[in-house]
Amino acid sequence: MALTLAEAAKLSNDIVLQGVIETIVQESPILQMLPFIEITGNGLTYNRENANPNATFFDVGDTWTEGTPTFTQISTALKIIGGDADIDNYLLTTRSNVQDLQAAVIRLRAKAVQQKFEDTFLNGDTTVDAKSFDGIDKLTTGAQALSMGANGATLTLAKLDELIDQVKGGPPAMLLMSKRSRRSLNTLARSSGSLLQADRNDFGQMVQFYDGVPVTVSDYISDAKTVGTSSDCSTIYAMQLGEGAVAGLTSPGGLQVETIGSLETKDATRTRVKWYVALALFNTIKVAKLTGVRP
Repeated sequence: MALTLAEAAKLSNDIVLQGVIETIVQESPILQMLPFIEITGNGLTYNRENANPNATFFDVGDTWTEGTPTFTQISTALKIIGGDADIDNYLLTTRSNVQDLQAAVIRLRAKAVQQKFEDTFLNGDTTVDAKSFDGIDKLTTGAQALSMGANGATLTLAKLDELIDQVKGGPPAMLLMSKRSRRSLNTLARSSGSLLQADRNDFGQMVQFYDGVPVTVSDYISDAKTVGTSSDCSTIYAMQLGEGAVAGLTSPGGLQVETIGSLETKDATRTRVKWYVALALFNTIKVAKLTGVRP
């Protein structure tokens, strides 16, 4: 069963861990919505669906022909992401009346883990960093990769509709874009005489909707990609989430906060925030991207 980090936190009795998860989920719309599948072992081998078999009409007595789906076997290994948070014991003792230094330092470390995961979720490339995992941008290829043109172009609502329609088997769970692209979308909506719908999500945050699909933003989507002769291009992603679509993979227990204890070489206490995690795309038609989006 796939659970989001927020739902998994409810099953934990560790108050520190709950606080860490709440911190990273509040900061990331991706982690608010992305479900994670717990796997036993160091990775998962699965069949990624590429195409369904065709069905045809037959007359009585016709010879029936076989049609089989096509799959690609994918092996995805869990990767290690995390870092240590050291708190000086002198400061912890003498300044604890000002604020909880340990909680503050762990919170900052957790935020760094969240930022690294979100960046890798989008832009991860194992040919660049073999210790990481491939992100959505690299996994979305072929017919699922739409373009605004050879040299990019300004976003249009028609092209955004085409992007949504490129995700098959139901509407996308999210439209993921940069803040600049969201501003362009707001301008388009206003000029067409309509406004994007807005509502609060489960975390009390205001979320916009385009055609019923949540519009989310990430600071890790570049507005300076090169397409043809243009170097000011961005990308918009549309995807379904969950088993059979886009899902995270994690070890049992998910995100972990481990107390290392007193350090040998300095007067400090160490806490380690770590996560054995990866990303899985179970079906290529569950995600699409639109490249060459110019301001």
